[in-house]
Amino acid sequence: MKYLSKCLATISAAVLASVPVAAQDIIDPTADAANSGDTAWVLTSTALVLLMTLPGLALFYGGLVRSKNFLSVLVQCMAIAGVASVLWVVVGYTLAFGTVTNGILGNGLNWMFGNLGNVREGTSIPESAFAMFQMTFAVITPALMVGAWVDRARFGWVIAFCSLWLLVVYAPVTHWVWGGGWLAEQGVLDFAGGIVVHTTAGVSALVVAIMMGKRMGWPKTLMLPHSPALTVAGAGLLWVGWFGFNGGSALTATDDASSAIINTHVAASMAALVWILIERIKVGKSTAVGVATGAIAGLATITPAAGFVGPGAAIIIGGAAGLVCFFAVGLVKNGFKIDDSLDVFAVHGVGGILGTLLLALFISEGLGGTGYADGMAFGSQFVAQLIGVGAVAIWSAVATAILGYGISVILPMRVNEDDERDGLDIASHGERAWDLD
Repeated sequence: MKYLSKCLATISAAVLASVPVAAQDIIDPTADAANSGDTAWVLTSTALVLLMTLPGLALFYGGLVRSKNFLSVLVQCMAIAGVASVLWVVVGYTLAFGTVTNGILGNGLNWMFGNLGNVREGTSIPESAFAMFQMTFAVITPALMVGAWVDRARFGWVIAFCSLWLLVVYAPVTHWVWGGGWLAEQGVLDFAGGIVVHTTAGVSALVVAIMMGKRMGWPKTLMLPHSPALTVAGAGLLWVGWFGFNGGSALTATDDASSAIINTHVAASMAALVWILIERIKVGKSTAVGVATGAIAGLATITPAAGFVGPGAAIIIGGAAGLVCFFAVGLVKNGFKIDDSLDVFAVHGVGGILGTLLLALFISEGLGGTGYADGMAFGSQFVAQLIGVGAVAIWSAVATAILGYGISVILPMRVNEDDERDGLDIASHGERAWDLD
């Protein structure tokens, strides 16, 4: 009974520590005051980034699958958003942004959002606003991987895998790059997630696609998108939401945010145009799915550099994204015969890595950028970026393989053949997305 009482007292203290203190109860005249304009912008950006997952990503991916699996994509995206949000409050935030201890993980002082500071160090916004903004990144990153296993993944495995992946892969990498960890100390730059979001999710998605195996009938059976219209609508929501993703990462309502948004928009525009131009040359038609995918490739590629380069560089980066990611799709599926169903690695992984490396070239002040970190020259900055990409890619791949196979011992990765043939909407959720009767 004494042990139980001590446990309950400890839990109660932690929960009470996570409850915000009323403003009138704080007596600290030396505390930094939050800037209301910056705070409003970050809170707006938080809503925009959540819009990217719900409903943007859900519709973008959902339109690309066959109609019998549409609902399963929406359910997976929403369930991942729920579990990621809870885990972020409980322990994810403190692992990612807790005070630097050894450069690997943050300390455990902020679990359950306890002991949050008045104003986040280095910013002019409340730490609660910063923590919420970062929560939406923790939501969309594992959700990006859904595109690699659509049509065949078991729902229970998806939720278990994404939950552990968030804590084992995403939170540590976030600390390494954005939390003052060892990669930050090396001078690695990542404005809004080329490494933290797109490299982790892209590489992990590729590993899962290899482990899970091909969809029944792939590639002999033609598996056309059931609704390119929904895909374009989802891409549009992602495009708009990305203004908060990249612009909000400035953490201030100043020229830093507007510059990031300008770069985000023109890079997406250029990538979409390049993608449909290549389609026109290769197959004779520019497709709706092509223009949507090209725009997303441009958005992913400019993300690490959005706040560090000029608009001219952003246009070039967007053009490179459309070109490189287009051919990466064919290489993964036709060259390596990997059924990464919705091209998560080719678009997000390759795009994030490409933008991270191009950042080292275009960040130069002579090319309209903001200059190198810590006085680095181009060569040193490129090496730092390369180290960041390599270390995160290796960690993501190894951890994903261990987690994926480990969880599959208890929860199988994929549904059986009958369920896959019937579609996951009915087999996993007992509902149909479209009742046309």
